[in-house]
Amino acid sequence: MDKLLSSIQYVLNLGPTVILPIAIIIIGVIFRTGFKKALKSGITIGIGFVGINLVIGLLVDNLGPAAQKMVERFGLHLTVIDTGWPSAAALSWASPVAAILIPICLIVNILLILLKLTKTLDIDIWNYWHFIAAGATGYIITGSWWFAILCAIIYEVAVLFVADKTAPMVQKFYGLEGISLPTGSTAAFGPIGMLVGWLVAKIPGIRKLHADPESIQKRFGIFGEPMMMGIILGLIIGILAGYDVGKVLQIGISMGAVMLLMPRMVKILMEGLIPISEAARTFLQKRYGDRELYIGLDAALSVGHPSVMATALLLVPITLFLAVILPGNKVLPFGDLSTIPFYIAFVVGSRKGNIIHSLIAGTIMIALALYMATDFATVHTAMMSGAKFNMPKGATQISSLDLGGNLFNWLILKFAEICHAIF
Repeated sequence: MDKLLSSIQYVLNLGPTVILPIAIIIIGVIFRTGFKKALKSGITIGIGFVGINLVIGLLVDNLGPAAQKMVERFGLHLTVIDTGWPSAAALSWASPVAAILIPICLIVNILLILLKLTKTLDIDIWNYWHFIAAGATGYIITGSWWFAILCAIIYEVAVLFVADKTAPMVQKFYGLEGISLPTGSTAAFGPIGMLVGWLVAKIPGIRKLHADPESIQKRFGIFGEPMMMGIILGLIIGILAGYDVGKVLQIGISMGAVMLLMPRMVKILMEGLIPISEAARTFLQKRYGDRELYIGLDAALSVGHPSVMATALLLVPITLFLAVILPGNKVLPFGDLSTIPFYIAFVVGSRKGNIIHSLIAGTIMIALALYMATDFATVHTAMMSGAKFNMPKGATQISSLDLGGNLFNWLILKFAEICHAIF
């Protein structure tokens, strides 16, 4: 089992820039694009993901330290530290059930497609860690491998369901033709955020408030362009972090770069995806009529939208403020502040880019996530032992918004606790 897990971990450590092109080449050959076209598409997609990862790295490298400075500057003292999705992924891959769950989840996805219960072919293998996290949660509570497998499958089915339902919006708003986004955290945060966003849009007075990048640009000219919006929001974050003038300017330019470069990286990736998507559609139409099939990819494809980035940057200081004022919250947001764009992607899309409505919905969604992450802290900390993860200084427990604060995993936790109490 250790050798199997090590082999799987080696492949996964290659990252999406290697795994995804290989998967795309195989899918292209299956759907009869021809090897040359499949190879070109796979390589183009790999290069696109390299670009996306570089831009996300720029975001994380600048936003993470700024968030830490804000925490220090405002003297926030909370006992549960948000260690972020990297630690959550590491805890998941280190769990005893990790090795068996990857092939099981892939087989389940294929079976659901054959039974016409989903339209999403989830080839984003790296993000299977969300399914494994659900399985690991079930295993920690019950000690049962079978129950762990059940929890992982339940989570996977829920994610595929949300991916199917949101695919039309993803394709229309983000322009990702033939694509769905079955990223575990994005799908889990989506239902709450989209419901709250829908309710916000019904409130008299608020429902008429509207601000998106296009309307802002019309009103403010050059200062309303996505690049300038990023710079302005970056300057605000730098000031809140207490940076000197030089550092404030640096983070401002960096956030402007993120807003400008991300859509261009996504465009490169889409150049590789379109031939595969068209070939898949033609292949299926010949055999199954007009049946649709979505290629499931990382929600990183959506985070570069100006409305998503603007809303996410505004939510960073709001999240820290919520952590202080919410009674009963014990989580100090930190590691996952830079991944807020992933959590709100479906919210922003469902609100058609309205930053005001998305911000209100996102604030409520994050508040609920902090409470769920607080409740999840005991189990999250227990999962540490298998991953040999060191406790952060000053923390009594760890949690994360990505694993502990997402609705699906929290419901899996409650389901496991109830089953364990009964059986």
